[in-house]
Amino acid sequence: MPMQVADLDDVLAIEGVSHIHPWTRGNFSDSLAAGHWAYCIRPQADQANIETGTFLDPQVLWAYCILFPAVDELHLLNITVSPKLRMLGLGSRMMAAIEGVAAQQKIPRIILEVRPSNESALALYQKLKYEQIGVRKNYYPASTESRDREDAIVMAKSIKLEL
Repeated sequence: MPMQVADLDDVLAIEGVSHIHPWTRGNFSDSLAAGHWAYCIRPQADQANIETGTFLDPQVLWAYCILFPAVDELHLLNITVSPKLRMLGLGSRMMAAIEGVAAQQKIPRIILEVRPSNESALALYQKLKYEQIGVRKNYYPASTESRDREDAIVMAKSIKLEL
C-alpha cells in the first residue's frame, strides 16, 4: 500500500534499528512530498500464520521501500525489512514486486546503491541478477560518531518490457 505520513512513526522505528546512518523523518517526508513512489508492506487482515493458526495484525509494518522514477530507470532509494522478519524471503518478494512495477510502467532498468558492508543485501541483489555498474566513492556516512565515509556499490538490472 502507498506510504502515508501517518506511517512514518512505524517506518522510523524500523529504519532506526536497521541502518548505520538511518534516514530521518525529514528524508521520508521530503520523498513523499517529491512524489517518489513509497510503499509499506503489512500483512493482509485475513492472512494467517500457518504455524500458530493465528491471524496477523495488519497494523504491524513488515517492510517499506522508496522508489524514484526517472525517464528510463527506476532508482531504488531505500528498501528495508523489519529485523524480526529477515531471511524469510520478504526482500526477494519485494524486489520482484518492484521489478513488476518497473515493467508495468515501461521503465527498462532499476538502479540502486548498496554498502559493501551490507553483505546480506549485496547477496540478495546478486542472486536476483543485479550487476555492479560502478562505485560511488565516499557515498555513505560510515557512522553517526565519525566523519568516515563508505563507498557505495552501484548495481543495475535491465527489466524485460512487453512490446
